[in-house]
Amino acid sequence: MFWARKNDGQILLTAYGGAGSVTGANFLLAARGKKILIDSGFFQGDPESEKKNWEPFPYQPSQIDWLLVTHAHADHIGRIPKLVRDGFRGVIYSTKETKEISAVMFDDALRLMTNESRNVGQPVLYEGADIDKALSLWREIPYHEAVSLGEDISFVAKDAGHILGSAMYEISIERERILFTGDLGNSPSPLLRDTELPAGTIYMVMESVYGDRNHESREATKNKLFEMVNRVIKEKGLLIIPAFSLERTQVILHDLNNMVESGRIPPVPVFLDSPLAIKVTEIYKQNTANFNERIRKELETDDIWNFPKLNFTLKAFDSAQIQKTPRPKIIIAGSGMSEGGRVISHEKKYLSDGNTTILLVGFQAPGTLGRMLYDGLKEVKIEGERYKVKANIEKIPGYSSHKDSDHLVKFVEAALPTLKKVFVAMGEPKASNFLAQRLRDELGVNAICPERGKSYQLV
Repeated sequence: MFWARKNDGQILLTAYGGAGSVTGANFLLAARGKKILIDSGFFQGDPESEKKNWEPFPYQPSQIDWLLVTHAHADHIGRIPKLVRDGFRGVIYSTKETKEISAVMFDDALRLMTNESRNVGQPVLYEGADIDKALSLWREIPYHEAVSLGEDISFVAKDAGHILGSAMYEISIERERILFTGDLGNSPSPLLRDTELPAGTIYMVMESVYGDRNHESREATKNKLFEMVNRVIKEKGLLIIPAFSLERTQVILHDLNNMVESGRIPPVPVFLDSPLAIKVTEIYKQNTANFNERIRKELETDDIWNFPKLNFTLKAFDSAQIQKTPRPKIIIAGSGMSEGGRVISHEKKYLSDGNTTILLVGFQAPGTLGRMLYDGLKEVKIEGERYKVKANIEKIPGYSSHKDSDHLVKFVEAALPTLKKVFVAMGEPKASNFLAQRLRDELGVNAICPERGKSYQLV
């Protein structure tokens, strides 16, 4: 295998996850006899994809020197405790915010895996001791501060504008600069600073979740939410939003806050029914330095995540009581793809109710319940039981925290003329291939979609 080769000046890149799929981000850079891993995330979606999480790593974790973590979404951090369990003892780097959120995400994932193990006998990927060991290996770094790894290798973190603490890593090896974008933010973001533009990049490994389509404008997105909420209130209905606990929930709460406090909608019961989202929101409240200037000014006079009739339901008992609250009401619950969490119990109860609206506000991976609802299936299976879909299924893709196709092209364009090659990854094959073709046709860039497990020589 390539990591056993002698130091011959080569720089080799291998995608062990995030190639040919959105999830499972896991990239290995080998140079000067050293090995740098970028992200170690969960494979998510259909059961076949998720089986990969239990497979042995295709490299020796004990031989990895450093792990750079771009951000705290599960498909970028989910297997870090397993990496440690399997022998990794190097240094983990990320921003302070990413480490804080990751700790909460690990605990939540372990709780879900433990429940799954108890119910169906599936083994857990890691234990609490593995989380503690991972966090003990973790070092927090600020944006823009160069970190030397020796042997003419250094890196710097730049703001990706995707979620709180998200970073791109520009790795310098002598005169070569390799940029790993992680996920790129849908700038201008409602909350965060804009994604920084690349300059002087020679090689780029980039995401492509929305590589083949564009989002609606931010204004159109907010108006759609207002119209939907207003309709549900008038019809005395129920709005269920399966929302990702990280970033999507905080943005939606902010928009609802503005609607209520401006008088555009009357206060109605809104339940944030996700212990994970509640914990993450607290981290957002404590780390406002990364917010854009407009939000920082708002925070001087307003708690943007607190408004009349907003309820935080940490305990399972409180969650069960939501059903007793008269309509109209709004439930925001995880998970964003309806693959677990409390949203499942709400969907089981209300999917067959014609006066319920289920609003999908993010990417739905193939094989997930969210994707089935997105594709318009009239009957779905949840936990072995079939349910008729009579609820109204609505979509607002503009809430995505990923750049769309046009803005991904503009991002790459900012790296010209130094750019030699772009590896288009972290997207469904259709989206990745479409974006790679756009980059070749419109910018004349050498863009390819890497194959999982194949090594590419940069130098």
